[in-house]
Amino acid sequence: GLLSRLQTSSPTVRTLSSSRSFSQNIPSCLWKLGRLNHVAIAVPDLEKAQSLYKDVLGAQVSETVALPEHGVYTVFVELGNTKLELLHPLGEKSPIASFLQKNKTGGMHHICIEVDDIKAAMTELKKKKIRILSEEPKIGAHGKPVIFLHPKDCHGVLVELEQA
Repeated sequence: GLLSRLQTSSPTVRTLSSSRSFSQNIPSCLWKLGRLNHVAIAVPDLEKAQSLYKDVLGAQVSETVALPEHGVYTVFVELGNTKLELLHPLGEKSPIASFLQKNKTGGMHHICIEVDDIKAAMTELKKKKIRILSEEPKIGAHGKPVIFLHPKDCHGVLVELEQA
């Protein structure tokens, strides 16, 4: 009967090894994408946001640091496997001020991924028609060179690359 047919039929098992492996589809690069460094969140009230993460959720929260070159105040929230970066406008021309005009309650602003060679990444990404929002890397909140990739070239996400 049915039971004996089920017991004797061998199941078909598909494995990745029987098809092309994922790594064969990835071209070799002169640079490597690393770990997620942080997710940045624009906030209209930095003190309230700091209090939420520190007092309500119990996270370790850094002091506020002004980054005039980027037009922001930053606060980092430690999460163990990554960080959140709370961003608040510094000055009228801050990119965060314009973001908050469109998103009054704040929201995710960008993701930051580490790279092992930011200059090689820039060269290769330009060849692949990915727009970089500055000609040269700027020094970011961690004191390391950073660049931003145009969100329209990254499926609607502003991507920051940081030298590891």
